[in-house]
Amino acid sequence: MDSVWTAVGAAGGVAVGVVGAPIILSAVGFTAAGIAAGSVASGMMSSAAIASGGGVVAGGVVATLQSAGAGGAALVALKGAAGAACAVAGGAAALAAKNI
Repeated sequence: MDSVWTAVGAAGGVAVGVVGAPIILSAVGFTAAGIAAGSVASGMMSSAAIASGGGVVAGGVVATLQSAGAGGAALVALKGAAGAACAVAGGAAALAAKNI
């Protein structure tokens, strides 16, 4: 029965990671239309541009998050990483709950 609850926790974690990633990206300003003015994402973009001497580095954190926010290839990778991380957390939570 323990393995069933661990699997349920992991599956729930995957669902949260895969569904939640685009929602979180949009909420902080990484949208399909670009970086939203006045958002956390615009602050990150400004800081990245200042740090690199005036432009955002291709392949950097801001560029990757914007690609994911726009639904690009980075979104697939981000969903996979978020799903895996949430699966581990969900499985661990299920195991921890069993031992309480």
